Amino acid sequence: MKLLFQALIKFISGILFVGLLLFLPAGTLHYPCGWLFTGLLFVPMLLLGTILFFKAPALLEKRLNSKEKENAQKGIVALSALGFLASFITAGLDFRFGWSQIPIPVIVIAALLFLFGYVLYTEVMRENTYLSRTVEIQEDQMVIDSGLYGIVRHPMYLATLLLFLSMPILLGSWYSLIVFLHYPLLIILRIRNEEKVLEEGLAGYKEYKKKVPYRILPFIW
Repeated sequence: MKLLFQALIKFISGILFVGLLLFLPAGTLHYPCGWLFTGLLFVPMLLLGTILFFKAPALLEKRLNSKEKENAQKGIVALSALGFLASFITAGLDFRFGWSQIPIPVIVIAALLFLFGYVLYTEVMRENTYLSRTVEIQEDQMVIDSGLYGIVRHPMYLATLLLFLSMPILLGSWYSLIVFLHYPLLIILRIRNEEKVLEEGLAGYKEYKKKVPYRILPFIW
């Protein structure tokens, strides 16, 4: 019941928070892209959370924990949060004042990429039960090298890139996308620090890096 209560509080507060960040700057509730984004974000989240609650409650509990222990990661998370705030507020203001127009076909493509990112996100959680929102070494943790982890070392970050970079386009704002272009740099910094932690504390990770040379983009990086 404690886990259920915690999950519901985070889910409801997330909806309210995102709604305030989008619709308040927009100056209206008649913001179609805002509703589209809210639906695509929270409906799959509710379904996934329900599945985890019944099938993998321990993993759900880890995903709800967002308190970083690594000092380097705390700064990255703070900058990422500021980027989210600025991006959502910019999207709302963009709609309010009509700064930019994104063609509907482009928004549809962004929606498909967003959903694909969600599918990728779900598959990564199925493959890796050690997956946490924070950078840490867990008790009895082992290196996962199968499935997506046999292609890139950090498929979760690939999923988040698809999700987060398609968000501003879903919201119908080129300016919001410009604000959020710092996110890939933060991902690079986070990965470098995370791999240092894993090399020092997770047995077999150095060998895994040799086996799978690419971090998030096959044949590129």
